[in-house]
Amino acid sequence: MAAAPVWSVDPRSGKRREQVAVEATDREVDAAVRAAHDARGALADRTVRAAFLRTAADRLEAARDKLVEAADAESALGPARLTGELARTCYQLRAFADLVDEGAFLDVIIDHPDATATPPVPDLRRCKVPLGVVAVYAASNFPFAFSVAGGDTASALAAGCPAVVKAHPGHPALSELVAGELRGAAAEQGLPEGVLGLVHGFAAGTALIGHPLVAAAGFTGSVRGGRALFDAAAARPVPIPFHGELGSLNPVLVTEAAAAERAADIGAGLAGSMTLGTGQFCVKPGLVLVPAGPAGDRLAQSLTDAVAATGPGVLLDHRMREAFLAGVAARAALPGVRAPLRAGADGEHAVTAGFLTVPAARLTGAGAHDLLLEECFGPVTVVARYQGEDEATAVLARLPGSLTATVHLSAAEAADGGRGAALLAALTPLAGRVLVDAWPTGVAVAPAQHHGGPYPATTSTSTSVGGTAVERWLRPVAYQNVPQALLPPELRDDNPLGLPRRLDGRLEH
Repeated sequence: MAAAPVWSVDPRSGKRREQVAVEATDREVDAAVRAAHDARGALADRTVRAAFLRTAADRLEAARDKLVEAADAESALGPARLTGELARTCYQLRAFADLVDEGAFLDVIIDHPDATATPPVPDLRRCKVPLGVVAVYAASNFPFAFSVAGGDTASALAAGCPAVVKAHPGHPALSELVAGELRGAAAEQGLPEGVLGLVHGFAAGTALIGHPLVAAAGFTGSVRGGRALFDAAAARPVPIPFHGELGSLNPVLVTEAAAAERAADIGAGLAGSMTLGTGQFCVKPGLVLVPAGPAGDRLAQSLTDAVAATGPGVLLDHRMREAFLAGVAARAALPGVRAPLRAGADGEHAVTAGFLTVPAARLTGAGAHDLLLEECFGPVTVVARYQGEDEATAVLARLPGSLTATVHLSAAEAADGGRGAALLAALTPLAGRVLVDAWPTGVAVAPAQHHGGPYPATTSTSTSVGGTAVERWLRPVAYQNVPQALLPPELRDDNPLGLPRRLDGRLEH
């Protein structure tokens, strides 16, 4: 049987642009994984892999016009958005290169023998080592930042782990172009091509997670797809870590005092956040608790005006468009749900933004509308009108885990260590990033960033953005009573690599 073709499709028209590749066979997946496995030793030198990451960033920047054109043709996200996303991706690559140079991520700890301790302490030296080949499942909504050269790949390479990427079918042509630039960067630094593999096709993704030489996986996508891969990773004869980002509601709570103080600003800000990127951000606010009454009414009117002024947009592909339209229709049909501004189809390819409203009481108790507590990917949000603090608290208690949770406070509440702190404490168990008087869309690449959250937001407690994302691809090893000559250079007393370390309980830089 001939291999299935892989087509690049224009989401603005639904027409095929070109055949990019064919879906990988099991044999081709095996070859890509084995090439990556053989390349592990080539990434052992931190200086070389830091240079590789910087060269990759340089090459992507040099190819910017070609890459942005290809990305826009396959995603319809627009040149301005994509140019910024590519810049973010290059910044992230260089940030990981800096992290590799510094070496603190190795977490070097040395304890010299202490016979006076109870029990006695032998000579112990601990650091972190790479896991091995990492399978990366690219996302659709960020064709640069969460795809072939995105955070999972960049952090894996920074850790010293070769990566095999399962390309997203929404942007296969771009995936090939980006992989070519990364392989070119590898060649410039004398690294084998196998440090970065690329495969296409659903079956290839299934084969990849089951390959015995794959040591870990990173995924960004749907709850259904991510959970299937998570289960497959756990069911292997030797289970492996699966760091998946699946689905996120990203709740927002607006206090009555905040609505009274700045209803118009909050409504306009919500509109901008929920429609950004045609509502295709993983941190889009999908449920907003707004007080019943005049202040909440003014907020809803501001939201209506701002969303109505937003033009139609094209989703990443027609499959997502159909799922969005079906999801909105199913939610709008629930008892008690209203659509002040109905999201829907605009012609054959675009969609319009909108929002739904529902009494918050419909989200708790018998017959609760659980569907409204699930993510609906696209430019729509649910505004739940609550009667009093107890009703809002009852809704929060039912929410699934999210990447973010946000509260909008009045100036007095923000300055009050009692009321404001209590609301923050109620939101903290729900998410990995908690915001006050801001909007969650936009995930800064910074050392303190955490992009993750309780399930179903993610399948682990790790982050996929920021320097600590590298920790997903490492494991600690302790060496006991090992002679200096046999120790890895990272753990020798003379510290030939100049690494930050904790020596006999004291932190040294």
